[in-house]
Amino acid sequence: MTLVLGAWTIGLILSLLAFGVYISFRVFHFPDITTEGSITLGASVTAVLLVAGTGPVAASAAAFSAGLAAGATTGILHTKFRINPLLSGILVMTALYSVNLHVMGKSNVPLLAAQTMASHVEGLFGGRANFDIMGWEVASPDLASLILVFIVVTLVAAVLYAFFRTNLGTAMRATGQNPQMSQALGVNVGNMTIAGLALANGLVALSGALLAQYQGFADVQMGIGMVVWGLASVIIGEALVGTQQLGLVITGAVMGSVLFRLLVAGALRAGLDPNDLKLVTAVFVFAALILPDLVRRRGRA
Repeated sequence: MTLVLGAWTIGLILSLLAFGVYISFRVFHFPDITTEGSITLGASVTAVLLVAGTGPVAASAAAFSAGLAAGATTGILHTKFRINPLLSGILVMTALYSVNLHVMGKSNVPLLAAQTMASHVEGLFGGRANFDIMGWEVASPDLASLILVFIVVTLVAAVLYAFFRTNLGTAMRATGQNPQMSQALGVNVGNMTIAGLALANGLVALSGALLAQYQGFADVQMGIGMVVWGLASVIIGEALVGTQQLGLVITGAVMGSVLFRLLVAGALRAGLDPNDLKLVTAVFVFAALILPDLVRRRGRA
């Protein structure tokens, strides 16, 4: 049961990463590699602030702001300096490795004694150490983390859905779909791209902030492979919902992230060598990329 709860919790946390990847890859069609640096940036900023005694909500907000800055930097490199989109993200991601080391002062910052958002939720349980859920004994820290993350993801998903239905959000989506038409209608395509990438990386950094609080540490290597994870979650989610309707796509991203994490957890439980985890992740993504097209082809036949 602990493994399942952990998979659900991490899957929900990384659904915020999936939101960011959805905005950059699907809305703006921008191959943004900044993600691998911004998720670590969010974790490192949060960890340092928590160790310094800052409240977890303020630390997470600071992480979100740092992610905004990282994404905006990538957007500026692309729109103002005419640098290739992929190269812009690589440049910022590379620079963020050193930035994260400077922020943390070392490669790893433990949070064993720090107060996190889950700690505050756990305090509402009245000191109970365990709970019985459907015959399974669940530790209060695991339950508190799951409840907290579920609430945060629900709120972020609702805000994101409402935002993309505003004039600004609609302009962003239109810019990604048809930049020429948007420019003809008076939309500043460059500024919209910068704002969209900033929002995407802000969500990614927020995911890193929650991940650091859940795992109890921030590490400079924790962002490796996260672009693949986010893309897999988006693709699996799209296959599950089978539509491009905004609300369902956002819901699908959450479902895809959780399902992907459950698949990984199941593989580990079945005896997978942790050294092969990235390889298996790549195989899962490959399958997610080709299966929907194969199903459509078989349906036509």
